[in-house]
Amino acid sequence: MQGMLKVKLVSLFIIPLIGACTTPQSIGVSGRSQQIQLAQPSAVDNCSVGCPSGGSALTLNRQAYTLNNNGSTKFANWVAYKITKETPASGRSRNWKTDPDVPAGETLNPVDYNGASIALKIDRGHQANLASMGGVTDWQTLNYLTNITPQKTDLNQGAWARLEDQERNLSKAPDVDAVYVATGPLYEKNIGSLPGTSKVHTIPSGYWKVIFTGSTPANGLYAAFIMEQSTPRSANFCDFQVTVNEIEERSRLTLWSGLPQHIQTELKSKRGQLPQKMGCATNSVASN
Repeated sequence: MQGMLKVKLVSLFIIPLIGACTTPQSIGVSGRSQQIQLAQPSAVDNCSVGCPSGGSALTLNRQAYTLNNNGSTKFANWVAYKITKETPASGRSRNWKTDPDVPAGETLNPVDYNGASIALKIDRGHQANLASMGGVTDWQTLNYLTNITPQKTDLNQGAWARLEDQERNLSKAPDVDAVYVATGPLYEKNIGSLPGTSKVHTIPSGYWKVIFTGSTPANGLYAAFIMEQSTPRSANFCDFQVTVNEIEERSRLTLWSGLPQHIQTELKSKRGQLPQKMGCATNSVASN
């Protein structure tokens, strides 16, 4: 009788213990997340060693790009994208659209650019460009105005376009699986306002771009550039090389946060070796 009592007592102890181990753990949610994740985010990696940080709370993660929007300037703080041998495509249409995933007061509409080309000699410049990313499934999002910036025609069709061509050329190399690009605006001087809108906005005074090949810039194959809106059409992009440190200081963002701190410190303070693979001479200097 005492033996049976012991068995019952042990059973009473074990059953609740098993229940406690197998009950799903509840997950608390604090606050409302403002980060928007789209296009199967688990399969999207547009940054590899960490997307830029220090922008706003609104980040859009898409197959074509990952973008952090600035509701005050009405343009992206940064856009990151990954070029592979499959992502480029030619002949994609430029069908401008308002981004449906951003609050109406935090981005522009197509009509807001009316008259800008004539008045300011400005193009609608893609940050993640159509030619490099037009082959992805959601390529139409490249024409959302969150990915567009008012870029001077001579810059957009000159040195900046030639830099984008070289990004794409890098992706074609047999030993390159991916080219990672992060780019964004600078606001260091007044460029004027778009004449077709009364919305508060700020036109960028220049742009930065950081590129690396492979899965990490730790091998030294990276490059960083800054170009002003006033860059002449005939300019050589090689002449606008800078360090990642300079980009961080001027943009107030942090790049490559996924790398160990000592590696970040070493790489960001000096120029990388990638420009030599982009046709730049080793003695090219920045002229900003």
